[in-house]
Amino acid sequence: MKMSTDTLSATAPAVEGRPPTADLTPPYLYRMPFRRQYSRHVLFQMFVLGALAAGLLLWNFDFLRNVYLENQLTNVGWLINGGIVALFLLGLARIVALLRFYQREEQALEQFVEDAESGMQDPADRAPASLITSRFDAMRALHEASVPTDQGALAATLTASESTRASVPKFIANILILTGVFGTIVALSMALIGASNLIGADAADVTGMGMVVHGMSTALSTTMTAILCYLFLGYFYLRLTDVQTNLVAGIEHVTTHYLVPRFHVTEKGVTHQLAGLIRSLQSVVGQIAQERASLLSAEERLFGAVTEERSRQERLAQGLEEIQDLLREGFRLPDQRP
Repeated sequence: MKMSTDTLSATAPAVEGRPPTADLTPPYLYRMPFRRQYSRHVLFQMFVLGALAAGLLLWNFDFLRNVYLENQLTNVGWLINGGIVALFLLGLARIVALLRFYQREEQALEQFVEDAESGMQDPADRAPASLITSRFDAMRALHEASVPTDQGALAATLTASESTRASVPKFIANILILTGVFGTIVALSMALIGASNLIGADAADVTGMGMVVHGMSTALSTTMTAILCYLFLGYFYLRLTDVQTNLVAGIEHVTTHYLVPRFHVTEKGVTHQLAGLIRSLQSVVGQIAQERASLLSAEERLFGAVTEERSRQERLAQGLEEIQDLLREGFRLPDQRP
């Protein structure tokens, strides 16, 4: 089944009057090497192939009944085949759980990219706890601690961490063939025991021949069960590793084009930030000069008002003295001034 190769694109509108700096939103168009909903496609493919396998089993039910159910002298075949199927179902359940987990991680990555393109300064606030938010928090912590960010070390740590998640299906896929070989050896041993019983037995005794037939039938059934389970589980284990690689590639791409420009400190970035700081200081100095000129103008106006008020008070005092002199002369009062 052909998988969709849709890719995410990260675009950022240009801001007038502001050069491309260490914003979270990149100023260019980047094509992400990331297949959207890749794990969902793998789950759908697993469902379709599982339905086809179930149809084939029902179509060949008579043959399978003769091989697995009828003429079984012992329970060895059922035990070995049951163990193989149990291991297969355990590995398949683990693969399905991991695919569901990576489906949520892919959705979180897409949400993170959308929030970053919308200009959010902290896209991790809206995104749920995920691998991309852990990467964002780790780079922010390193940046706040003034520690240089080593993307290669972060990528190696993420790859190693994710490889451990698939250890169970990997182990089961590796031992399924061995379980089939083990069943074949056991069944052939049973056939040899039956053949040894034929030697010197009566012609009417068919127990030994029945054991030989039973052993060969068990060998066929265990080998066929192990091969079919291995093919199905091994294929989807490879698809699981593809999903892991796809997600890690998307996270590293987002780190390179979204997070590194924000948290990585370079000489050019420091120079640009210093130039912006100088421009801001020049603007502040201009405002301070304007305020100082305004204060000087207000001081001059205040000094003029005080001088005018003082001269007015002097004229008022002189007028009062003249009135006193006129009253003294009019009423012929003695001059009591010292």
